[in-house]
Amino acid sequence: MTYEATVQLKFDATWTRTYTNGFGSTVEDDMLPEEHYLITAPADDLNCRQYFKLFEKFLLCVGMSPENIRSGAMSLVFNDCVREENQRKVCVEYELTMDEDLRSKFEQWKKEEEEIDQIVKNTQNVVDKCFNND
Repeated sequence: MTYEATVQLKFDATWTRTYTNGFGSTVEDDMLPEEHYLITAPADDLNCRQYFKLFEKFLLCVGMSPENIRSGAMSLVFNDCVREENQRKVCVEYELTMDEDLRSKFEQWKKEEEEIDQIVKNTQNVVDKCFNND
């Protein structure tokens, strides 16, 4: 038994000229009277990331900016309806830091920097002793 499937994303738009902006209006000249987009993809074995890639292409096709698309995708994860533990899993996967974790991360960086400064200071002391014993 074989399985075949396709997914289609369709966009149809019409725009009626108003003729109120005068001859050569850039708003009216920049609009197409009709737009039709149909994106078809084989769907028998698409994974979730491939579906998102397909939908990203569709959103770009209908005029969305890449920044808004990324923001929309992130809003699926980082919103009040998603449990914090699931949000944290995404943060670990993509090496992100949640706002509420910034203070502890800063304290950790400060501690590590102090340790590095101490190592440098100790190393300098050892070097100084080696050269001062001549």
